[in-house]
Amino acid sequence: QVQLVESGGGLVQPGGSLRLSCAASGFTFSTYTMKWYRQAPGKERDLVAFITSTGGSTGYADSVKGRFTISRDNAKSTLYLQMNSMKPVGTGVYYCNIQLGLKIYWGQENQVTVSS
Repeated sequence: QVQLVESGGGLVQPGGSLRLSCAASGFTFSTYTMKWYRQAPGKERDLVAFITSTGGSTGYADSVKGRFTISRDNAKSTLYLQMNSMKPVGTGVYYCNIQLGLKIYWGQENQVTVSS
């Protein structure tokens, strides 16, 4: 079955960095666009970044452009999100995401807290 196993969340000070990972299994990772979402406290889940199957194209929410980098290692079936110059508004639960046909799959909750 499809599994998305996240790691790398935690507490970081403003201006600091974190890297999230999402290890995928149960589908042919290298053929699908992958996404990261963030859900801030009391808010809806919003798209943070996406990356196409080969990594040839990426896109970012305006709020993270220039600070976050999405990448993937298809040989390892792993998605990454490098987060630099983090801000307190970046606090929230981060999820990796894949849509396979009509089904949408999410990684488990991965809490990121940006605070001094």
